[in-house]
Amino acid sequence: MPEKVVPGPVEDACGVREAVCIHTRKIYDSCRDKDCIEDLRFYPKLQYVDVINRALSVKGGTADLLYVYVDVEPVNFNRGFYTVDMRFFYSVTLQAYTSCPAPVTVEGLCVFDKRAILFGSEGSAKIFSSKYRSGEPDIPMLRRSNLPEAVVEAVDPIVLDARIVENGCRRDCDCDLCEVPAFISECFNGELCGGDDSRRIYITLGQFSIVRLERDSQLLVPVYDYCMPEKECSCGSTDDPCCLFRNIAFPVGEFFPPNTVSLPEDYEEAKNFCACCRK
Repeated sequence: MPEKVVPGPVEDACGVREAVCIHTRKIYDSCRDKDCIEDLRFYPKLQYVDVINRALSVKGGTADLLYVYVDVEPVNFNRGFYTVDMRFFYSVTLQAYTSCPAPVTVEGLCVFDKRAILFGSEGSAKIFSSKYRSGEPDIPMLRRSNLPEAVVEAVDPIVLDARIVENGCRRDCDCDLCEVPAFISECFNGELCGGDDSRRIYITLGQFSIVRLERDSQLLVPVYDYCMPEKECSCGSTDDPCCLFRNIAFPVGEFFPPNTVSLPEDYEEAKNFCACCRK
């Protein structure tokens, strides 16, 4: 069994010079999802309710992920595991088609709830810190609970479908707009419709996300050397703007699509064979 590595200098042929103890966040568990969210209720701004009531059809537009509320709670029957409850808030823009040829752009809110169960280990220690907080008394901070921290990474979703449904044809639970945070409502610059409209819009979103549970940990890691920057700092200005422009690389990728097709290994051999066949 190899000897236990302790912090300090290390003689290693691979270039490791020292083993150091660092304080960082260790990922205990993570998952990724590709959610197809069907029949997601669309809450339009009040100014667009009349347009929706007169619309013949709607088509998908764009969706922006505004915020994700995350809550972590331990699983009682399985120690070390935690539920991660997430609520996604979207700003969705759709195209409503009325009797006029040109569509009308309507904007509204969509809310999606999601849950994941991940392993986050156990911890019962009370953590104190002397970190200073501006504008608050200079007292040690107490972390009241030693739960792992959930981190959610997500990209803006894809609007896959949108359709109009008569209000009387469907009676399902609506998202209570009273539970929407104030800063989310302020993103729409207007009041949202809470369900008194005669017609409703349901959309389908495609959402990619990564969820992970992290804990503060002390880890022993190898150190090769100090990380010294190699390039010099630029002053960011020049007397000759044309000289600065000439140093900028030409943006080829903005004019041509990327060439992602790789040539086969026997490409040259096949090309020579075809050349011989033509003779």
